[in-house]
Amino acid sequence: MGKKRIIQKTEEELIKEREKVEAGVKDVKTKAVSGTREGRIYISSSYNNTIITLTDEKGNKLTAASAGSIGFKGAKKATPFAASKVAEGVSLTAKKLRIERVAILVKGIGSGRDSAIRSLAGHGLEIISVEDVTPVPHNGCRPRKVRRV
Repeated sequence: MGKKRIIQKTEEELIKEREKVEAGVKDVKTKAVSGTREGRIYISSSYNNTIITLTDEKGNKLTAASAGSIGFKGAKKATPFAASKVAEGVSLTAKKLRIERVAILVKGIGSGRDSAIRSLAGHGLEIISVEDVTPVPHNGCRPRKVRRV
């Protein structure tokens, strides 16, 4: 039962990690699209990850990104910073696809919800509406027993 030691990263390792994340933000994959100006952004935020999907007004997927696909690993995927970086990548691809107005639909209870919305608004997308589509049971199935740690 000795002292717990925390491994601290050097500044060079932190800089390399930040460059990797910045490169991941720019590498979000997209599909070809005709001239649309409006779209929808679905934010799915769980305790472990944040997934953001950009669709057209009909609901056809144009691009998607998650904290894991950008380069975050482990517990860092669940942070608000990772969610803002994912939103930054999706907003850059929306600009490339000439989508200016978006409706945001948020699902889940993770910590990345608010920071993702703020990041999308900060990168110049005009937000039409923000809607919470988190599924809520109306006393349906019996929940699992409580986890004891």
